[in-house]
Amino acid sequence: MGQSSSSCSCNNGHEIYRPIIIGKNSGDIDGDDDLTLSLPDECLGSVFGKLGCLDRNSCSLVCKRWKCVDSKSRNRLVLLARSELSPCLPSLLSRFNTVSVLSLKCSRKLFSIDDAALSRIPIFLPFLKKLKLKGCIHISDDGLHAFSLHHPPLLTKLSFASCGFGAKGLNSLLSNCPSLQDLTLKRLRKLDATSSTPASSLWPGALNVDGGDVSNDHHNNINAVVAGDANKKEKDAHNYYYKRSLRLERLCLKDLHNARLFIPLILSASSSIKTLIVCRSSGNWDRVLETSLHGKTTSISEIQMENVQMGDAGLLAISSSCPDLQLLYLSRTTDCTDDGLSAIANSCRKLRKLHIDAWSRFGSRTIGDEGVFSIANKCSQLQEVVLMGIPIAIPSLNALASNCPGLERLALCNTDSVQDSEMAFIAAKFLALKKLCIKNCPNVSKSGIEAVGRGCPNLVKLKVKRCKGVTQAMVSRLRFQRSSLVVSLDAGSMLFDSGGISLLASAVNEEEQGTATAMTNTNSSRSAAAAAATTVAATHVICSSRGALLLRSKFESALQLGRRRRPTEDNAS
Repeated sequence: MGQSSSSCSCNNGHEIYRPIIIGKNSGDIDGDDDLTLSLPDECLGSVFGKLGCLDRNSCSLVCKRWKCVDSKSRNRLVLLARSELSPCLPSLLSRFNTVSVLSLKCSRKLFSIDDAALSRIPIFLPFLKKLKLKGCIHISDDGLHAFSLHHPPLLTKLSFASCGFGAKGLNSLLSNCPSLQDLTLKRLRKLDATSSTPASSLWPGALNVDGGDVSNDHHNNINAVVAGDANKKEKDAHNYYYKRSLRLERLCLKDLHNARLFIPLILSASSSIKTLIVCRSSGNWDRVLETSLHGKTTSISEIQMENVQMGDAGLLAISSSCPDLQLLYLSRTTDCTDDGLSAIANSCRKLRKLHIDAWSRFGSRTIGDEGVFSIANKCSQLQEVVLMGIPIAIPSLNALASNCPGLERLALCNTDSVQDSEMAFIAAKFLALKKLCIKNCPNVSKSGIEAVGRGCPNLVKLKVKRCKGVTQAMVSRLRFQRSSLVVSLDAGSMLFDSGGISLLASAVNEEEQGTATAMTNTNSSRSAAAAAATTVAATHVICSSRGALLLRSKFESALQLGRRRRPTEDNAS
């Protein structure tokens, strides 16, 4: 394509590239000429941005100009961070020095990059905004400390998963990264193993800006600082480090242990944090929230708690400290009841999204219809409600319809209380509803879905999953009646027609015959194959979408095996 004659114009924009037209007529262009020479570097970089990773890597090998444009237009770089990358990482990063998002991933079974390689990243990437480390178990606290001493001015987001450092390195990052706003921690086993004084191990400022250790007298007793019983020296240290982490707006903790470790971190960022996500992290989170949010009015607008030990005490702490709460996500929290949800309803009047997956431990009390009723009466700005495992009744639905005029998304899942009467009520009262999801509600039949089709004038999407009373024929009729309505049906069942069953029976039969050649009684194998085919024909397998796809792939492979073997036997005969 004539790339050998191309030159790079990335350093200055004074050179003008024009295609060389060769031929008798002006329209005759030699195939060896590069028509991209007339494009500015910005346009060519935009074209490269539309390509996939492999295609873009191939384009960088075409010519010097394309390599230069590719280097200057890349914003995101994902590298396999094995130990072999450490010596060549500086030259690689100097080539892509405009990258703002860097992701380093490695398997925990392999040797990852070391501390020296990590510490030089801010030197070669001055515009770095997001750094993600996954599986880099050979990066220690010293590597994070050396990285933070460069004070990356634009670094706003950090994500660490399955790494080998602990509290000391995190303290250094919190102290030396002034623009940090988003912190995600996942599966940090060394952090989980921290003992002795866990309440102060994550205190933002356990390392000062210069990297030296602060005296333990400053933060040895967090409760004394909170209660105001510490001396003036301790209070000054608390105020200093409190100001150091004011910019932290999002904190995500997943698959961690010992919840007490994060009391000082949440406490110091309570005035600036807006999103708190805790997922599958053990410990008493009631105590964490009570200690961290005690007596404060925070700006938290989103809280997600999933598979954690938390009850009404944690919900009371949230209700008293988060008046601006807009999203509450509770999934399998162990001890939350209607009382805690009523406290949220009384204090958090700005709530817009509510997701509840009710779950009771050993049959104890959990969130039910009463808590939903209190939320519907007090939170008039609700736009999205997802209820899983909650026996909701018509009075609660009536409260939602009358008090929440802006409710646009509603999902009712895993409950026997939702029947055709509730579906008819939703169709008649929820006039602003745009998206409706009904999942695993066995008492919903075609009459309830037809009622929704006749009502809900603003409905644009209806999703029905694992409702045995809803058929594909009824959904097709509903699509014909309301062409603008997108209807998604997933019955969660695998049924084959007679042709599919016969092919499957043939495949099973042939498989049994192949394995029974050394056996004298072949009639038993054939009877077993026929019984298996009969079982498949008579069984209605209820499963999720992912399970249905798995079963479909298994059955289709058996059908294809039968199709391939049948012509072979015909030719042999």
